[in-house]
Amino acid sequence: MRSKSRLYMPVVVVLLCLLLVAGCSQPDSPVASRDTLTQISTIDAILNGVYDGVMDFGTLKEYGDFGIGTFEALDGEMVAVDGDFYQVKADGIAYPVTDDMLTPFASVTFFDVDEEASLPAGIDYNQLPAFMDGILPTENTFCAIRIEGTFSYVKTRSVPAQEKPYPPLVEVTANQPTFEFNDVSGVIVGFLCPPYVAGVNVTGYHLHFLTDSRDAGGHVLEFTVAEAVISIDYTSDFLMLLPGEGSDFYQLDLGQDKQGELEEAEK
Repeated sequence: MRSKSRLYMPVVVVLLCLLLVAGCSQPDSPVASRDTLTQISTIDAILNGVYDGVMDFGTLKEYGDFGIGTFEALDGEMVAVDGDFYQVKADGIAYPVTDDMLTPFASVTFFDVDEEASLPAGIDYNQLPAFMDGILPTENTFCAIRIEGTFSYVKTRSVPAQEKPYPPLVEVTANQPTFEFNDVSGVIVGFLCPPYVAGVNVTGYHLHFLTDSRDAGGHVLEFTVAEAVISIDYTSDFLMLLPGEGSDFYQLDLGQDKQGELEEAEK
């Protein structure tokens, strides 16, 4: 039996589209429209060490074919592209994800290209926001981001599986294994989230990398483009599914400001 029952109930958060619930049944997606970013749990829950899985990947695939996240016990980084899901473990290797594996946190959507642009050669992660400011019509919606091509340099990280009692994320990432790629072809996937979702998701850019050969990758720390195209999917609807009753999530104090810890963990 799928672990979908481990969720107490879906919490629908309608940010820009008041008809989200009524419009979420389409033939190719029985549970979410193609313009919906679906999120499992919150980033502050992960920062607080809530790593128990609450949804299996067989169910998660019904909500999207593209996205990022992690695994039960924080066992690596998840990258989903073109409907294929991968687990980049602490050895830096990407492994195919099976439907019965569980996630405590993920963000997925069905990726459709709304806008596309060639990135200048030499542009790096720190310069990406300024470039995107010249393209994006607003900073107040969600954007799914796909950057595909060749990179002169990519630096990633992953994290090893944790044991209970789970430590907070900032302690885990203090000793994270990192991986460096030079002159590599691949794809960077992730999301640009607006500032008002602080505590719910990572505000700004949250990106993961996967090589063309689909055998390595991780959470992106740095990159420099050699030749690449960026594709953008403007995603106006947001659906959040929270951990259910009995989860450690119910015991959290989510009133604390964790932005400093998040920035430290992300870097």
